[in-house]
Amino acid sequence: PDPVPLPRLGRSSMGGMQSLALPLGKGPHHVGCTDVMVGHTWQGLFLRLFYPCLPQAGAERPLWIPRYEYCGGLANFAHCSRRWCAPLLSIAIGSCRVPVSWNGPFKPCSSGYPLIIFSHGLGAFRTLYSSVCSELASWGFAVAVLEHRDHSASMTYFCTVEAGREEWIPYRRVPQGQKEFYFRNKQVHQRAEECVRALRLFEDISSGKSVPNVLHQDFDLSMLKDSIDLTKVAVMGHSFGGVTAVLALVKEPGFRCAVALDAWMFPLENTLYPEVPKPVLFINTEKFQTPESVAKMKRLSSRNSQTKIITVLGSVHQSQTDFTFLTGKLVSRIFGARGTLDPYKGLDITSRATLAFLQRHLNLEEEFDQWDKLLEGIGDSVVPEAPFCRSNL
Repeated sequence: PDPVPLPRLGRSSMGGMQSLALPLGKGPHHVGCTDVMVGHTWQGLFLRLFYPCLPQAGAERPLWIPRYEYCGGLANFAHCSRRWCAPLLSIAIGSCRVPVSWNGPFKPCSSGYPLIIFSHGLGAFRTLYSSVCSELASWGFAVAVLEHRDHSASMTYFCTVEAGREEWIPYRRVPQGQKEFYFRNKQVHQRAEECVRALRLFEDISSGKSVPNVLHQDFDLSMLKDSIDLTKVAVMGHSFGGVTAVLALVKEPGFRCAVALDAWMFPLENTLYPEVPKPVLFINTEKFQTPESVAKMKRLSSRNSQTKIITVLGSVHQSQTDFTFLTGKLVSRIFGARGTLDPYKGLDITSRATLAFLQRHLNLEEEFDQWDKLLEGIGDSVVPEAPFCRSNL
């Protein structure tokens, strides 16, 4: 389907009109989403769940930036003045919506949907990968996007036991005098543990345990009970989330494979590479990776012939986020969101390669193997491995 043009927003003094043209999923299912928060401390979990849903006339569409505080977080992450930039971001992108049904009626599935746990990148949060996550959900996956509480999200929060009180967890830069590796390594371990806890949450739901959602959404989690196949679970992420997904494979045997979008390999200690037991699909963009980072990926592909590395030509690091679908100069100027490749084509490549890889390693009986050639780097705008300086963006 054609991308859904969302309402044009008011003019901003920083670059005119902004709108978010996120595409509808191309798969056979309508997509719903809801937010789930469990626990009243930072050790709980916060995630956005995308899932196949029943069609619903006049369904509400969720906001892309869920609350004003996230504009302040993005401003801070981008080294902009929060006082000036947050209100401008709010005017420019604060009313953009995602083309899915908010709390839409869950579509039961007796054979069970496979599950993907998704980890966001540095400075991101649970809504900024709505394009790829809703695309995967439209093909019959439940996709749980974590909002990490390790101070790597540009902003997040939890609800304390006191009614109505929220505690916000802002983005934290590497403290002066501390080595970046040690700071980021501690974060990546916390993030991977959150991925494991997310899997435990779905195991609890599937076993019939009552899981209270602190956010009191109009969505009954017990509906998922017999509709998630916990023998078919993958972990996925972008950038810092890509390396998080790799580490999650080491920590949790229930994850059968990982998909790493432009993984930032730096925070993972060298001793763990021999411990990665399952295949990984690395989908790199053209303008982010370094020879050192790719060498780390190749340490994994040399040990496991099912671990694949491909590069999407004409793409930049933000091409795998929703920012690439914003029209207007403001946000692309701040976040460097566009390469030369059409963003809809880039999303097709990313999601199709992911689906082909998941069919292979989750033993799905679908027709996603029609895109197997992408896993070998064969196709338009795709090459195998990571050729440096291939084209001039």
